[in-house]
Amino acid sequence: MTVAPEAPAPHLTRTLGLRSLVMLGLAYMTPIIVLGIFGVVAETTSGASASAYLVAMVAMLFTAASYGRMAATYPVAGSAYTYVRRTIGDRIGFMVGWAVLLDYLFLPMVIWLIGAAYLNAQFTSVPIAVWVLLFIALTTVLNIIGLRVADRANFILMVAQFLVVLLFVVLSIASVAGDHGGGALFTLSPFNHTGATFSGVTAGAAIAAYSFLGFDAVTTFTEEAIEPRRTVPRAVLLVALIGGVVFVLVSYTTQLVHPGGHFADSSSAAHDIAIKIGGSLFGAIFLAGLVVGQFTSGLAAQASASRLMYAMGRDGVLPRSIFGRLSRRFSSPVAGILLSALVGLLATFLDVATSTSFINFGAFVAFTCVNLSVIAYYLRHRADGLDPVRNLLLPLIGAAVCVYLLFQLDRHAIILGLTWAALGLCVLLYLTRGFTTAPPELAVDQPE
Repeated sequence: MTVAPEAPAPHLTRTLGLRSLVMLGLAYMTPIIVLGIFGVVAETTSGASASAYLVAMVAMLFTAASYGRMAATYPVAGSAYTYVRRTIGDRIGFMVGWAVLLDYLFLPMVIWLIGAAYLNAQFTSVPIAVWVLLFIALTTVLNIIGLRVADRANFILMVAQFLVVLLFVVLSIASVAGDHGGGALFTLSPFNHTGATFSGVTAGAAIAAYSFLGFDAVTTFTEEAIEPRRTVPRAVLLVALIGGVVFVLVSYTTQLVHPGGHFADSSSAAHDIAIKIGGSLFGAIFLAGLVVGQFTSGLAAQASASRLMYAMGRDGVLPRSIFGRLSRRFSSPVAGILLSALVGLLATFLDVATSTSFINFGAFVAFTCVNLSVIAYYLRHRADGLDPVRNLLLPLIGAAVCVYLLFQLDRHAIILGLTWAALGLCVLLYLTRGFTTAPPELAVDQPE
C-alpha cells in the first residue's frame, strides 16, 4: 500500500515588491488623515501646522532609519518584538512585543470606529454599529483570502485616496490664487504664523506625529517581501518620507485657505474647508475619500496585527496551536485575523477619544526600543566596521525624540499603557516561572 506524501506545511509566500510594501505602509498611515486632524494641529500651533508636520517628519525619519537597519539585519516577521529580543534581551523583547500588541491589536478597531463615525454623521438613520460590522466583515474576508488579493484592492483604494488629497490641494491653490492672487501662494505664514511659539509648534508636532504611526508596519511583512534585506529598509524610509511630504504640502495649502488656528469646530475643520473650496459636491467627495482612507488603513492594520500574533504564536508567547499556524488553503494567519475582528466589535461600545488612548503608549515604547536596539547591535559589533553616526548617533536622537513624544501623551493613555504593561509582566512571570527560565525562543525563522 502506497502512502501518499504529506502535504507541505503552509508558509508565508514572498509576493510583495517595493511598490506593494510602500502602498501597504501608506495605507496603514492613511495620508488623508492629515485633513482629519488639521484643525486640531492648526489650533495647537496657532496656525503653524506646516511647521508641526515638518518637525514630526524629521523626527520620524530617524526612527524609520532604525527600523530599516534592523529589518535588513533580521529579515523575519515580528518587527520591534524580534529586533529587541535579538539585540537587547528576551525579557525586554517580550515586554516590547506585549506593548506593540496593544498598539496593533486595537488600532484596527480605532480605524473602523472613525470610518463608521464619519458615515453615521452623514447617514444618521443607520446605526454606527452597522457601519462597524461592514468594515470588519469586508477587511476580514480580504485578509483571510490573502495579501495577493488584499494588495490589489489596497492599491486601487490608495490611488482613489491620493486623488482626493490631490484634488483638495489643487482646489486650495485655486481658491487662494483666485481670492488673493498667485503671490499669496508663496508665504511662510503656514510655518510661522503670527502668534505661533516654539512650545506650540512642538506640541503640535507631538500630535502630528500620530499621523506617521504605521511606517513601521512594513517590517511585519518581511517574510512576504521579495529581497527583504534591500526592499524593506527602502520601503520603511519611503513610507515615512512620502507620508511626511504629503502631510507638509497638504497642511501648507490648507493653512493658506484658512490662516490661523481659530475654527468653529476644529475636529471638522477640513470638511468645512472642503465645502468652501469646492462646494457641496466636493464636500461629499472629501467625505467619501476619508471613508476610503479608513478602509484601506484598516485592511493594512488588521494584516499587520495578525502577522505579529503569528510571530508571537510561533514563539509560544501566544498559544502556538492557535496563533502559530497558517491556513492550509490561504496561507494566511487566520486566528490572528479573526481575533483582530473580534476586538473590533468593541468599537460598538466605545467612542473615538477613548479607543485611541489604547494605542499611543505601545507605539512610542516600540519606537524608542527599536532605536535602542540599533545602538545595542552597534555596541556588540562595532569591531566589524559599523558606521557610528548611522548606528549610534542617529538612533540616539530617534530614541530621545520618541521618549519626549511618549511624555506628551495624556494621563489616561499613560495609565492604560502601564496597566497593559503590568498585565504583560504577569504573563512573563508565568512563562518564565518567576524569571527562573528564559522566555520561549524564536521557534521558526523563515528562510530569505
